[in-house]
Amino acid sequence: MEGIQLFDSGEEEQTSVSSFREEEKDITEQKLREEPEDDDKTGSKENSKGVGGDFDYSREGLEHYVNNVNNNNNNKAMKYADRVSILTLRRNINQLDNLSKEKDIMIQKTREELSACHLRIKILTKQQESVETKIEKEKKAGNAAAMFRLQAVHSRLCTELENEKDLEPKIALLLKENVYDMWQIEIEQGKFGGLREQLEKDEETLERQYKKRTEERIQKEKAKVLLMEQKERAGKKKEMESQEEYEQRHQKVIEDAQRNNEKAVQCLKKTMARIYQKKAKEELETREHMERRMQAVLSLKNNITSNRETLRALQARDKARALEAKNQEMKMKEAILAGGGNVAKEIFLHKRLVEFERQKLEFKDQQKSKKIEIVARILQEEAYMQKQEKSRSCTEAVRSCSKLQDSALWRIKTWHYIEKTCEDPAAAVLQKSWRSPSAHSSVDEKSSSEKDFSGKISHSILYGNDEEESEEEQDETLAEPEFTGLWSQEYALNKVSKEETDLKPHGASKMEREIFTQNLKKLRSGMIHKQVVSGHEFKGCPFYSKPSVIHFKDFDVGKTYKKKIILINASYSVNFCKLVGVSEHLKDFISIHFDPPGQMSAGMSCEMVVTFKPMINEALEGEVTFLAQTGSFSIPLKCTIKRCVLALDKELIDFGTHVVGETISRTITLTNRGALGTRFKLQMSAGDSGTCTTATKSSLRRVISPTLDGVISEERDSSSPMGSVFEKKEQVSPDQTDETIRCLSQPESQKTKTSLDSSCTKQFSQDALIPKADLEAKNIQSPLEPLPEESPLEIILGKVTEGEIGPFSSVKLQVIFLPAIPGEVQAEFVFTFDNQNSNPLFFTAIGVSVDVPVWVTNPNVDLKICMYDRLYQDCIIIQSRAKTALRLKFEVCKELSKYMELLPKTGYIQAQSSFSVQLKFLPRRSLPEDAGGYFDKETRVLEVPMTISVADKIKPATFTVHAIVTTSDLEISPAEVNFGYCTIYETLQTSITLTNKSILPQEFGFVDLPEFVEVQPNDGFGTLLPLESLNLDIFFKAKKAKDYSFELICKTEINRQFKLSCKAVGVHPPLELSHSLVQFAATALNDVSTATLYVINSHVSLNRFTHAVPRIGKGQTAPVGPTSFEFHVPESSPVTVIPSVGTVLPGKKCLIQVSFRPVLSDQQIRKEAVQMLSKATATRTFSEKRMRESEMHINNKKKDDSLAGKREGRKASTIAIKRLSSIHLSKHRDSKHLTTSGVEFPKPENIKPDSEEYMAAQSSLIRNFRGQFEKYIIPCFVASGDIDEKGVSETLNYSPYNTLYLELHCPAVAPSVVITSDNGKNIINFGEVAVGHRITKQITIQNVSDEQLAIGFSILNPHGPFLLVNPVGSLQPGENQLLVISFCPDENKLFFETLDICTIKNTLTLSITGHGVTPSIACSVEGEILDMGYVIAKEKGTSTFKIQNTSTLALKYSMQLESLSQTRNRDLQKLPSFLTSPTKRTELVGTQNYSGLSVFSVFPVEGVIDIGKSQDFTVTFSPDHESLYYSDCLKVMLFGKEIAHVIQLKGAARNHMMFVEGGDPLDVPIESLVVTLPISEEAGKRDLEETVKSILLSLECIQGETSPTPAIRELKVGAIGASQFASKKNVEFSLDGLALLQQKGFTVEPIKGTVDHGQTKCISVSWVPPADFDPAHPLTATATLTLKGDIKETYKVLFMARVVSALTH
Repeated sequence: MEGIQLFDSGEEEQTSVSSFREEEKDITEQKLREEPEDDDKTGSKENSKGVGGDFDYSREGLEHYVNNVNNNNNNKAMKYADRVSILTLRRNINQLDNLSKEKDIMIQKTREELSACHLRIKILTKQQESVETKIEKEKKAGNAAAMFRLQAVHSRLCTELENEKDLEPKIALLLKENVYDMWQIEIEQGKFGGLREQLEKDEETLERQYKKRTEERIQKEKAKVLLMEQKERAGKKKEMESQEEYEQRHQKVIEDAQRNNEKAVQCLKKTMARIYQKKAKEELETREHMERRMQAVLSLKNNITSNRETLRALQARDKARALEAKNQEMKMKEAILAGGGNVAKEIFLHKRLVEFERQKLEFKDQQKSKKIEIVARILQEEAYMQKQEKSRSCTEAVRSCSKLQDSALWRIKTWHYIEKTCEDPAAAVLQKSWRSPSAHSSVDEKSSSEKDFSGKISHSILYGNDEEESEEEQDETLAEPEFTGLWSQEYALNKVSKEETDLKPHGASKMEREIFTQNLKKLRSGMIHKQVVSGHEFKGCPFYSKPSVIHFKDFDVGKTYKKKIILINASYSVNFCKLVGVSEHLKDFISIHFDPPGQMSAGMSCEMVVTFKPMINEALEGEVTFLAQTGSFSIPLKCTIKRCVLALDKELIDFGTHVVGETISRTITLTNRGALGTRFKLQMSAGDSGTCTTATKSSLRRVISPTLDGVISEERDSSSPMGSVFEKKEQVSPDQTDETIRCLSQPESQKTKTSLDSSCTKQFSQDALIPKADLEAKNIQSPLEPLPEESPLEIILGKVTEGEIGPFSSVKLQVIFLPAIPGEVQAEFVFTFDNQNSNPLFFTAIGVSVDVPVWVTNPNVDLKICMYDRLYQDCIIIQSRAKTALRLKFEVCKELSKYMELLPKTGYIQAQSSFSVQLKFLPRRSLPEDAGGYFDKETRVLEVPMTISVADKIKPATFTVHAIVTTSDLEISPAEVNFGYCTIYETLQTSITLTNKSILPQEFGFVDLPEFVEVQPNDGFGTLLPLESLNLDIFFKAKKAKDYSFELICKTEINRQFKLSCKAVGVHPPLELSHSLVQFAATALNDVSTATLYVINSHVSLNRFTHAVPRIGKGQTAPVGPTSFEFHVPESSPVTVIPSVGTVLPGKKCLIQVSFRPVLSDQQIRKEAVQMLSKATATRTFSEKRMRESEMHINNKKKDDSLAGKREGRKASTIAIKRLSSIHLSKHRDSKHLTTSGVEFPKPENIKPDSEEYMAAQSSLIRNFRGQFEKYIIPCFVASGDIDEKGVSETLNYSPYNTLYLELHCPAVAPSVVITSDNGKNIINFGEVAVGHRITKQITIQNVSDEQLAIGFSILNPHGPFLLVNPVGSLQPGENQLLVISFCPDENKLFFETLDICTIKNTLTLSITGHGVTPSIACSVEGEILDMGYVIAKEKGTSTFKIQNTSTLALKYSMQLESLSQTRNRDLQKLPSFLTSPTKRTELVGTQNYSGLSVFSVFPVEGVIDIGKSQDFTVTFSPDHESLYYSDCLKVMLFGKEIAHVIQLKGAARNHMMFVEGGDPLDVPIESLVVTLPISEEAGKRDLEETVKSILLSLECIQGETSPTPAIRELKVGAIGASQFASKKNVEFSLDGLALLQQKGFTVEPIKGTVDHGQTKCISVSWVPPADFDPAHPLTATATLTLKGDIKETYKVLFMARVVSALTH
């Protein structure tokens, strides 16, 4: 342990030396920075590399310094390099001195420790010897217990002695090292011994140079200051001269202006007088004219309202007729279809006929209108001529003649207005409402304005000639009903003629009329165009107005007001603005001057002047409508009248507590914020009969006079009954009664704020009925309770109680308090106004009177909010009204005597003067316990009564000290922060909560923070509001590996400190990351962004003195060697790290690739799929419901039509309209609230990833993706050792504290190119494809961005199976393109490639996969030979076999026979195989039929075998002649290309039912080409019976070591099971000549037997060589085999036997 302590102290010493070197280095650099830049730049450049470095202890460094010193002696001024050398030398000498002292101390300590060690060894040796002696004694004495105890002590001493002996050489070695280091230091000091004196001289020289340079700079600065002062004095002098000159000119201008103003005022007065007279006359005439027009307009509106119902009925009738016409058309279609006619043709002809009739009627109407127009024109011209010829006396007659035409024209105009009002039922509402400028104005308003415009033009053309005549006509129309024919005659509104409705303007040329008509058509058609700029459609109000609302405030009737409005084009491009008009009810008061500016560019503005001339004193609201290219918009218009807005600045006047005899005055302010003035009057409220006092000696009720000079009436009328008061009620005027009722109707809170007893309430109700005049003359006392005599006046009003208050002004009134009797006083006053629209205003005045000779000016001393342990002072002013000096004593209650003090405690106050007392308050934390009832612990309010005792007075004067006591504590939660383990490459963050326990705001700040700690926000400074909690973040970044323990100090503005203890352990990991933060670029969905970084192992040495070594805190240093790492990536994150596990050698680095691939989460896709399913179901349900409702409506309509009669047509149409409106409302309601009740949707977890719903939801989310930003922190675990050397089951030991962290910023954006086919699936799976076959697939890509994209493709493997057939060059916005990809595998394996579709913005990756499969089948034919056996010639034999599909894909097969192949003729030209190859005797294709037909046939020939299925095949053998060598080759072809299996077909044909097989072949398998002549059957049988056939049967006996093995052969005799031989007997066989065979060793069994039809029997032949057998000569023998069936056949069987050895065999 002691050795370890020594080592730690050495380490601390080294640390202190290094810190000292750093401080010296910083001082040197600071001094060098202070040097002037212009001093010896060349030298600074040459020697700058040596600045701040460690001292060179070599001889070269000393020589360099000596050379510099010599050069310095030659030169007067030191250079920069010399100064650097001096400072460096001084630093090194100081370091050597310090090191020498430290080493000396270390040597002394080590020697002391060594001597102590020697001393302990001696002591332990002596103790050991003494214990050994005691052990011997106890052993002799036989004391076992003591002996065991002494042995334990002895063993302990031995152990300690060994430890001390082990420690002794260590300490000695350490001492030698320190002594050696001391010698080295002394040697170095000796090197510098001769330079110390020179260094001191150079330092003195350098100091003198610094002083000299400083003096020179001071002199230069003084000279500059003097120069600047001179310039400043000269500037001030010039400025004063210019100011005087300016004042003289200004004074002259003012005098000239005053003279001119006096002259102008005189002229202006005369001019204004004339203008006012003229305006008054014009306003009078205008007002009379406007009143007449308003009456006419109002009467017209009333009449229009009365006829709206009729027009609505007409519209309903038109709709019913249209519906009926539609039904008739449907019926006609059905009739034409029933008759078999052409529906389209018939309906077209019918419409042509109806159109022709309509045009015919229109032509007639046009003719009539033109005739009327010509007649009207002639009449107009005649009337004009007559007016010119006749005198003024004939004017009345002409006017009466033209009355009929006027009435007709007014009728047409009224009809247009009625149509407009009925077409737009909301017109009345729109005219009365005003809103902000909007582009959503109705088209009906536009059409109505156009109709009004046309009506105005026609009226102005017809009646715009004579002003006097028009004025007289207006007078007449105002006196009479304006439209006489419309109400006095029975006018059929539903039969308006075309002549009346299509009236055109007269007095214009034909071209003007055509232009006018075209313009009206354009306006009526609503030429509103959408404005689309750069693909963005403009939506909103096209023009903004300044101001946004046209508001005429506080207008006077008869005056004219004008406002200028600015319209700004807010659309995207050029637009125009046209004035449509104002609201109908504002046309009589509002006129607009607006010159259309034509086309306006975006952002340009135009002006409009709105003139308002009010004729009635009413508030008006409406709007001004405009038409723009993108639609109509409107500007709200509002006109408000003048009104009074009266208010009081307070409702309660609290005079406080005052001594009797004082006079206190308060003011109350009455403010008028309106533009209308009125007269006011202030008086006591009618319900306030007096005040209530709370004095102990008197309970008097006093009446307060409303005026200062009023007379108090004390008349009593106790004898008068209650009824006398109510008898006077009839004498009260109506105005006074109304005012009294208003006073009674006011809320109780406005009348008084104190509760009145029952007598006061009764008195109030009686006084309210007394006339106001009587109240002003005298004060009426209550009949129930008489007033005492000589009641004093206490609360009175000032001199001014009534007057005028102007608009936007205020009046201040005085309320005076004259306390006379001790107690509380209260009075209520009311403001009444002449303006009927202004309600009375109430306020209350209260005060308290006291009779103490001394009083406190402020009886309630409020110390506001006080903090614990802080001193607060205040000055208390005491007043005296006594005429003699008084002795005062100031007392504080006992509970608070420790906290509060009044100084002085006693004093004398002079007569009628004041005295000041100092109040000191020092609250401590024990205040809540000591204060008792004076302190409220919940509200923390302190109320302390203070007593002022007056000598010779019983009642003391009191005042109260109020304070809210709060703490100044700040609470830091948690109280201690443990950051844990922190690597030097990361920053740890933790949050603390700083809570202000005070109810005062406190400023705080974290001060003296260590360099490795940061507090945010605002660097740890801020202000905490009362009881506020603030979360602060503390960031800790370890600088090196060690244990950190520190405190953070938080100071408040009152210098209180709150400490936060913090702990942490710095960790230096063995590995480091080249980048701890990776910021990926914006990556589209399903795209990949990649970044690279390195894992670096810089740990190459264990020497901790040369560099920082990796370790945890002060733990052991990590070993030098290979270090492994592992990145742990979260499972659900779209981030991959390659490689995630690896090992880095010392001094090496490993490349890491981080990829970010944003994808949609599976849960999000499933939720979207459920939402899409619910929407689709709701839409389908709603459409079905609408279809049912429409069918129901049609059925109901048919029933109504069948039941309704001609007379009930109008009622039926009204009912239909209501039904349609109800259905429309229900549909609208259903469309808003789609219900999907009764439908169960699948849960998100039940939707499969390969379903159509899942794919559609994924595609929808990709298209609507708006981007997201995610952060991921990936931990990298570090362990020492090589991961490759460990086994699979073994793991490396690692520390979690060495973990590195990699932060990733991953922004995801929407892709610009998406896949639209296959629900947006980006995986092309070709599935399983047979090797060598090619299939193609198509995908569709779409550009979903707003710009053209250039498309590029990655290169697929040129030797791979995938191929992009048609690459695309570019995609337009919204364009779709097809991509064709083919797959042709060349081997049996799984293929996978990626195709990148590259654009400028992102890359779309297609995953292409396919599985090449080699087709495989299993055939039931064993040995690949299908033997059909023996068949009778010209008959058929069949056999079946099975082929099973054992591969993983469906197989398309085809069966091919070699005999039918295209190469058959070419193969026949070759030599037979038995000639070319002795081993191969037979061909694949053997004997064939003579007929040319195939001997073998297979069914089915082609088809498809599914996966795991099998197919049965039937082979038919049909020979046409006898042969034993029928054969063919059957090939199983897959997909028409590959031969999967080959089957050899064999068969034999016989003309007779028996056959023999076996033996050795004696002939060739090829038939002779010689043509044989046909012979008869009998001859053939005879020849066959006579012919003897030969059979060779060779047997080989194998000679073994002991005895030979018998040779065995077999012959098969069979009978063909043909139908033609079914009636014949079985085949018999027999073998002759067996005796000879037996002699030669042959054994044959059986010798004879029978064979059933379709069966075979074996004849077994075995041979054992006889004793006399010669192996050199084969043994031969013969026998005869006879078969009897349909014929008899004889076979000569030749037996040939020989012996062979086992080796040759």
